[in-house]
Amino acid sequence: MAKIDILGFPHVYDFTKEDSQTDAPVLVFIHGWLLSKTYWQPLIELLSPQYPCLRYDLRGFGDSQIDDIQKPLTYTLQSYAQDISVLLTKLNIEQAWLIGHSLGGSIAIWGAKSCPDRVKGVICLNSGGGIYLKEEFERFRNAGAKLVKRRPPWLAYLPLLDLLFARAMVARPLSRYWGRQRLLDFLKANEQAALATLMDSTTEQEVHLLPQVVASLSQPVYFLAGTEDKIMELKYVQHLASFHQLFQANANNVLTIPDCGHLGMLEQPFLVSKYILGLLKETVKS
Repeated sequence: MAKIDILGFPHVYDFTKEDSQTDAPVLVFIHGWLLSKTYWQPLIELLSPQYPCLRYDLRGFGDSQIDDIQKPLTYTLQSYAQDISVLLTKLNIEQAWLIGHSLGGSIAIWGAKSCPDRVKGVICLNSGGGIYLKEEFERFRNAGAKLVKRRPPWLAYLPLLDLLFARAMVARPLSRYWGRQRLLDFLKANEQAALATLMDSTTEQEVHLLPQVVASLSQPVYFLAGTEDKIMELKYVQHLASFHQLFQANANNVLTIPDCGHLGMLEQPFLVSKYILGLLKETVKS
């Protein structure tokens, strides 16, 4: 488990790169809210033979914890995008594709804006938005805040709770291993980071700003959407995708993942990896 300092804070990461991959772009994986870099492992096993892969824990999540840090922190999409820029620079990554899940997709979009010379493209998985529905967002924010604030440590030892996490937000139940991992990451997330990312990324201003950022990007941006995703429904993915030049040029920048809820990298890793490889190869050709 490697660590790197980003703007004074330790970040945990894994970087797989072979000598034969010196000319290949690095695939940088960005996880979603209350998750960690762990969930990318099935995809990385499929993609790493062809591309170098970098996954890391966002500040305040997974093993990138900040409990002993006194410096004031911000948790906006823009601040996390700044972390990406520093990460790429410190690891001497000149060509990267950002692959973000859910909240990580929004961070990836901002990351492409913050360092356009290094980021060659973006793939958003189970990620979309750009439409602000006041009552729905307020319910979501209130429910999310209650979840974060009511996390006694003894939940980790509650029998069968991992089965509940294995069934949440997916089309079909995950293995019990992943249910346990989701429970542990839910409990591990720093409260300040979890609350701030939830609140800052769902304001009316931020929601309406995201499509403008997508429209401003010159890099290709693709969206992979689960057909059974109840958290980020296909219509919201298509809405955000419609602001990009690829959509406006009638290119297919939205691909659907059948029988898939909100965790495409775990539910359909083979199909998701096939889509990613196809998009990368198509982009290189063009």
